[in-house]
Amino acid sequence: MKTRIISALVMLPLLAVLYFGGIWLVGAALLISVIGVKEFFDGFNACDIRPSRKIAIAMAVILYAGYLTLGNVSDFVGVWLVASVMASLVYGWDIKSRGISDSIATLTGIVYVVLFPYFIVLIDASRYKHLTWLVLIAAFGADIMAYFSGMAFGKHKMAPNLSPKKTIEGAIGGLAGASIFSALFGYFVMPDIVVQCAIIGVLGGAVSMAGDLTASAFKRQMGIKDYGKIIPGHGGILDRFDSVLFVAPYVYYFSVFFIH
Repeated sequence: MKTRIISALVMLPLLAVLYFGGIWLVGAALLISVIGVKEFFDGFNACDIRPSRKIAIAMAVILYAGYLTLGNVSDFVGVWLVASVMASLVYGWDIKSRGISDSIATLTGIVYVVLFPYFIVLIDASRYKHLTWLVLIAAFGADIMAYFSGMAFGKHKMAPNLSPKKTIEGAIGGLAGASIFSALFGYFVMPDIVVQCAIIGVLGGAVSMAGDLTASAFKRQMGIKDYGKIIPGHGGILDRFDSVLFVAPYVYYFSVFFIH
């Protein structure tokens, strides 16, 4: 517990990044993508799959450079995604030393670890930029409350094959916590959409759990315990931000279709 608390304090600078937003948030998202891709591909290497770090990092740089140059242009993301697919498939041309799985793993890493966190940058550039906070509130709020609820009331395993310690009772507590924290944030910061904030919280809590279990599924298949060791008590960047990766695009599209 002590190690987890210390590690959580290390994450405090992220709050400053969210507060200032702009170029600081762009830089943080790019850093998470680059480090996260390395960790993710190291996991694939452990099961003899060789995705291309160079292609993934190059596409990450292109994505964020394009944003800084062009701004929030939806067509650019579409072009970038098509280029990412093409580059990943071209990587498989060397059929003597690479397999289909290498190309698929490359594309998976680009979409999962590079594109998903990019959505928090798009939220920051939108009319409701304060929703960037709800990405973390929904993800970490669900994680924290699920942990304590599971410790206090957990009896029924939720996904024993993926994460043996997670329980249904903990998940319920996590959803309740994410909803309450998000509603309180909406009440004090965005009172005109407080109901939407509460909905973002409860659904975002569910999405964050899906993200966490997805990361666990990858690790089980890769035969690794953690993606890295950069954060004491938490593992790697992906171990800490796996739920955020799923919540960021969810919050963005919720705001597009149900708030804007």
